Amino acid sequence: MQLPIVAYGDPVLKRKAQPIDKDYPKLEALIENMWETMYNAHGVGLAAPQIGLSIRLFVVDASPFAEDESLNEEEQTTLKNFKRVFINPTIIEETGTEWDFNEGCLSIPDVREDVFRKPDIKINYYDQDFNEHTELLSGLAARVVQHEYDHIEGVLFTDRISNFKKRLVKGKLNNIAKGKINVDYRMRFPKLKKRQ
Repeated sequence: MQLPIVAYGDPVLKRKAQPIDKDYPKLEALIENMWETMYNAHGVGLAAPQIGLSIRLFVVDASPFAEDESLNEEEQTTLKNFKRVFINPTIIEETGTEWDFNEGCLSIPDVREDVFRKPDIKINYYDQDFNEHTELLSGLAARVVQHEYDHIEGVLFTDRISNFKKRLVKGKLNNIAKGKINVDYRMRFPKLKKRQ
């Protein structure tokens, strides 16, 4: 089932999410719905706060990046097979020299900005069967995970841009919160005026 994606301005997107356990109600169905919602919106990641749930869960499928011909064969192969469910993740460390990449977000349609992040991460998480994993990720796989991880920490990519850039996109962000935007997937807008 496709769920509405929460738009910029909703308080759930700024809240630090809570951990869950394996008895979380209807977890399997929730994960399936998140995949369906993400694919319908042509995203590569979706975090639970983006569908209004303040829990530490996100899904990632970085395979669309595998077609980028500027990447080496090893990274293309990694991205082609990079599909994961992350439950209660913790980024243990981020290392390397920060690099910029143009990021967007399903909750902030039509806004893209360069964001600086470290290229390598070590992350601990549980998969959908509650098996524990510790993984080293680098490049675009690490970046997609860092972006989604920010969501469960109550951080948006627009929080990571300069004050000057924030001023430039402020009007767009206000319009998104009010629903003054055309998107081809279902969204929930926090400041949309209800029709009488």
